[in-house]
Amino acid sequence: MQKILVAGPAWVGDMVMAQSLYMGLRQRYPDVVIDVLAPAWSGPILTRMPEVRRHIEMPLGHGQFGLLARYRLGKQLRAEAYDLAIIIPRSLKAALTPFFAGIPRRTGYKGELRFGLINDMRPLDKTVLTQTVQRYVALGLDPGADVPSANIPQPKLEIDTQNQQRLLAEFSLDLDKSVVGFMPGAEYGLAKRWPPEYFAELAQKLIAQGKQVWLFGSAKDQPVCQQIVVAAGEGVVDLSGKTRLEDVIDLIAMTEQVVSNDSGLMHIAAATDRKIVAIYGSSSPAYTPPLTDKAEVVYLGLACSPCFERECPLGHYDCLRTIDVQKVFEQCQL
Repeated sequence: MQKILVAGPAWVGDMVMAQSLYMGLRQRYPDVVIDVLAPAWSGPILTRMPEVRRHIEMPLGHGQFGLLARYRLGKQLRAEAYDLAIIIPRSLKAALTPFFAGIPRRTGYKGELRFGLINDMRPLDKTVLTQTVQRYVALGLDPGADVPSANIPQPKLEIDTQNQQRLLAEFSLDLDKSVVGFMPGAEYGLAKRWPPEYFAELAQKLIAQGKQVWLFGSAKDQPVCQQIVVAAGEGVVDLSGKTRLEDVIDLIAMTEQVVSNDSGLMHIAAATDRKIVAIYGSSSPAYTPPLTDKAEVVYLGLACSPCFERECPLGHYDCLRTIDVQKVFEQCQL
């Protein structure tokens, strides 16, 4: 039996995409035990992945080095006698706890100065591993092994039907009309957010077809979601900032389809097998596509994109603002 500790990524979408690595490991080692070392917020996602035995909470916040805390955690984990550690982040600090845990083989990509901490150092050829998910899956293979461009396992989160019923009652929701979910936020920045007034216009078109619209997002997305509610009118339900992450998973699973920016919630929707219309601006669908066969991507591919910036360096946001509402509406009909 292989026992593997994975040092997980720090973003919601990346955590979802990492499930492809866990699924690949399960295919390779049917009796494998996988534990994931990750921030506290990721627990609700990891508990929905049947491949993961245990979520080990990283007690430090984003950007904190905390050498002593990492040492103490590593010392506690020695009793687990892991065979292998896979360190997804390329930072030095991400490699410390697996090193302190005495895990004999520690696999990761060449990154910050961590020679010795990583003893199975892999070069990262971005011209070969063009997608984030390919880079994750490759860490679970032998050094030099080819990563298939197709047949990479698609993430699939488990759904809690009892929680779904609780949420329907708590928020007085009904499924008499088909539901379209909107994810108008993007934690990364404005350059990944289709304008809220466009979302509002799209909502009106869908409501005129007899559908209802649910808005998803964190507390940070509430101002944008409220703007959509005010502009779109009746038929829009704002759930932003009112739900836990596990609730969002179960609510998204009740939608007919979603319209989303390139965000963590887009990847959750893909992992709940929803039909997706995914809108890309400063980022690229070639790099972080929704991992599902049910996605329609709207991306203009302007000369200035992808720039991968949080805010438009040219100040015009044309990669998003010139995506016509009618075009997105037509994608919703496919």
